[in-house]
Amino acid sequence: MPTGVLVGGGLAGVAAIGLVVGLLMADSGGGKPAGDKPQASTEPAGEKASPPPDPAEEQAKKLDALLADSNNSRSAVVRSVENIRTCKALDKAATDLRTAAEQRTGLVRRLDELKTDKIPDSGRLNAALKSAWKASASADNHYAAWADQVAGKKGCHKGKARHTRHTVLGNRASGTATTAKKQAAELWNPTARKYGLTERQFGQL
Repeated sequence: MPTGVLVGGGLAGVAAIGLVVGLLMADSGGGKPAGDKPQASTEPAGEKASPPPDPAEEQAKKLDALLADSNNSRSAVVRSVENIRTCKALDKAATDLRTAAEQRTGLVRRLDELKTDKIPDSGRLNAALKSAWKASASADNHYAAWADQVAGKKGCHKGKARHTRHTVLGNRASGTATTAKKQAAELWNPTARKYGLTERQFGQL
């Protein structure tokens, strides 16, 4: 047989063998060992970085704590004014009312010390709260002065206190406080709902 034919046949055989080996390698994953698979991640699944704290929420919580103190003297004020009208316990009424006025003034000072710039409508809310507390303090002081007058000569007539200028001024300041408290409650309550804090009616401020 001619040498060329032998060489040609040998090359064809080598090519055929190479084709078979290539197919086998393809079936086995490209020639990689069967156990050579990517390793699963050892990091815990589902863990994500915690979101940063909401500065508005932090400020709202501090304001909520302040508002919780704003109603502390309400019952004493209501009782004192009623006692003045009926000429009862006038000295105690005057003392309790002046104490309440100091407490309202303290609320204004404490609000000034709080940072509330991230709370929605904080400018209007702060203004309403300050107006309410200042007017309430004014009313308390006027009612206390009324109690002093009622305790004096001819201050009472048949168990009822005589009205004086301080009565009128106290009532006027109380009305101003009520209007401001209503506005403050409207501004505060959406923030309270958003962060799960205490919603308040105007009479609780």
